[in-house]
Amino acid sequence: MTDHRTDGAWDLIVTPWHLDEHIPAFPIPVAAAQAVRPALPAGPVPTRMSLLHRAALDAVTQAARPLVLSGDCPTSRAVVAGLQRRHRELAVLWLDAHGDFNTPAISTSDYIGGMALAMLTGRTPDLFDDTLDLRPVPDTSVVLADARDLDPAERDALTVSHVRRVSADPAAITSALDQLGPIPVYLHLDIDVIDGAQLPGARFPSGTGPSLAQIEECLTAACANADITAAYLACAWLPEHADDRTSRQTITRLTAALGANLEWREPDGN
Repeated sequence: MTDHRTDGAWDLIVTPWHLDEHIPAFPIPVAAAQAVRPALPAGPVPTRMSLLHRAALDAVTQAARPLVLSGDCPTSRAVVAGLQRRHRELAVLWLDAHGDFNTPAISTSDYIGGMALAMLTGRTPDLFDDTLDLRPVPDTSVVLADARDLDPAERDALTVSHVRRVSADPAAITSALDQLGPIPVYLHLDIDVIDGAQLPGARFPSGTGPSLAQIEECLTAACANADITAAYLACAWLPEHADDRTSRQTITRLTAALGANLEWREPDGN
């Protein structure tokens, strides 16, 4: 277990799952508002994920300003659905080495985790039995930063979309957010956006990319220039590395850039 404190600006929620697989070693801060651990019955992965996302939605709905630590990207469906209950309009800032813009029709792997942004923009309508009342986010309200590792069909889909693509650079992100206007922003970060050399144990390392320090600067710039109404860190390390000291240090630095102050109770052996 771990310890959490923020400066009062965030309500920390932890969803220790990768798709429908619980991650027992996922670091869960003490005093987190909630750790989402529903009992999922046996069944198809999308059905199990739907139940998990419903539980996450309930937690988000109770939080004034959610900061979510998760083991994957698709649980972002629950966060955005919860925010849409409060905000008529919502923009998305998505920092990721991948585009997460695959769909069941174009994916070569059928990996649901690679479809998360496509889910938010309404491109996977039949994937889940949706009880979240999630409304598609318009492409024009989405900023995708980095996305250096794309499948060919995914690249084509992004090219014909109206998603705004920028580099993972503070100035580029600030400019893109300014162009969105005064609209609440959901900030999503997959840790694999960081240079693979700085991410030992990552599930999907994507080689050379922006440094951890540069991503910290991106987060700080986003918070200074937009109304970040919720934030989400996809902590996509392999299960055996989820609670490594370096993994926790990375989470601590990223959340600090968002204005949160996390403290950790050191696990034995790390």
